[in-house]
Amino acid sequence: MRGFPLTAMYASPLRRAMDTAAAVAGPHKLEVVSEPDLREIHVGEMEGMPLDTFGQNFSQFLVDWQTKGDKVDFKGGENLGQFRDRVWATVQRIVEANRDGSAAVVSHYFVTATVVCTALGMPLTHLVRVRIQPSSLTILEFNEDHPPRLLLLSDICHLKEQ
Repeated sequence: MRGFPLTAMYASPLRRAMDTAAAVAGPHKLEVVSEPDLREIHVGEMEGMPLDTFGQNFSQFLVDWQTKGDKVDFKGGENLGQFRDRVWATVQRIVEANRDGSAAVVSHYFVTATVVCTALGMPLTHLVRVRIQPSSLTILEFNEDHPPRLLLLSDICHLKEQ
């Protein structure tokens, strides 16, 4: 992202996000702002669960999600509506604080997919239609003259060997 004129850098406080943000921010001489509300969805009792058990529970979550929409929640965690509200409010704060510049955000799969769906006016039941690759670049344009625009989704060309 050296070629982008970044003026601010935000990241989830999780180490892998902060490390990635620091690597991106370095050439721009920016400090990384740790933003707790950019953390991944709180999965409650499924946190730290073995992968095989998580898969069984997550499958049921997906079935419930298709019928209950953003009201379905992870037992002991957030529901998708709460998660969307938390993340979208954070994005709105970042946009407002950077009206005269370009901010970058480093976060996680569900955060990025949720922001894309919300920006485009898509219900959260459509999250399964949005694929976000690890270490990919998604660009949204926020402008007072029009609704948010998706300029780039899950691009990984920067990861290809040169």
